[in-house]
Amino acid sequence: MREYLLILLVAAAATYLLSGLARQVAERVGAVAKVRDRDVHTVPVPYFGGVAMLGGTALAFLLASQLPFLGKHSTVAYDTSVVLIAGTLICVIGVIDDLLDLPAAAKFGGQCLAAGIIVVGGVRIFWIPLPNAIFALDDSLSIALTLVFILVCTNAVNFVDGLDGLAAGVVAIGAGAFFTYTYVLAYEQGLVRATTASLITVVICGVCLGFLPHNLHRARMFMGDSGAMLLGLLMAASSISFTGQFDPAALDVRAGDLLPTVLPIVLPVAIMVLPFLDLILAWVRRTMAGQWWFVADKQHLHHQLIARGHSHRAAVALMYAWTAVISFGLVGVGITQNLLLAGVFAGAGVLVLVLTLRPLPVKPGRE
Repeated sequence: MREYLLILLVAAAATYLLSGLARQVAERVGAVAKVRDRDVHTVPVPYFGGVAMLGGTALAFLLASQLPFLGKHSTVAYDTSVVLIAGTLICVIGVIDDLLDLPAAAKFGGQCLAAGIIVVGGVRIFWIPLPNAIFALDDSLSIALTLVFILVCTNAVNFVDGLDGLAAGVVAIGAGAFFTYTYVLAYEQGLVRATTASLITVVICGVCLGFLPHNLHRARMFMGDSGAMLLGLLMAASSISFTGQFDPAALDVRAGDLLPTVLPIVLPVAIMVLPFLDLILAWVRRTMAGQWWFVADKQHLHHQLIARGHSHRAAVALMYAWTAVISFGLVGVGITQNLLLAGVFAGAGVLVLVLTLRPLPVKPGRE
């Protein structure tokens, strides 16, 4: 755990320091988010937060490879190198998009290429846990599911990146929940605690925490597509690598124990539930309107919260709260099987629902 904590701090510190430099570069080259009709910000804001995140990720992975515990596991070092190559590519594509506003087809093609690098590198979904059984995937199904999952995650985070601090905070909370699950599972079942999934998720938490001081309302810089797509790819890779490094035969699959059995496949969806939901609703909404799914609008979940009367900060806080209740609630109940804990999270969910439906009055000058 000490090495993971060190990785977290290094990733956060490196991203925080690099963000200031990246902001200056963005201002000099004119990489700024101009104000459009669908945007919430009212003045141009520099991009390139994703570049700082990539730097923090690279330094954290490099440090991990030199540590006595994490560094001695060749599988972790290999997987993270593959993920870093793919992450670098998708970050470069995001930077080009932030500068030139790439056509949707070109950006999607770049996402497919980055996802292909991960698949070719052997980081794939190998099995799916089912009640009382483990379903092993053949090569074709494994490759197809991996590609689809990476592409969905990449675009889901990009879709939810619409308010100051929203995407970084939501992803940090989800990654924290997933790290908790992978680490506790390894500890309880006597498995190796040095895994790609745990390392990537703790790095994600670090780079998000390091970037947030620059991105909280009112934001001094944006992560841009380079950061949103990078975070989505890292989240996908952490979930995918889980099935490659946990031996399914070692998992305690017991009859009638439904939640712990399916948690490895349910949790990655749960921690990204808001980005996934936003992506699905956008696809349905735009398809019914006769538009392509990538045509931007101002009807995302965070926009709807503001339309209901929530302030900018309140809308972000509510999205944080929903992510925490769902992800940590599922992890806590799945690991402990404690009905009291389930009741606590259910109560928290009701409270968040009430706050969502009943906006608090906004004091003048607070936004």
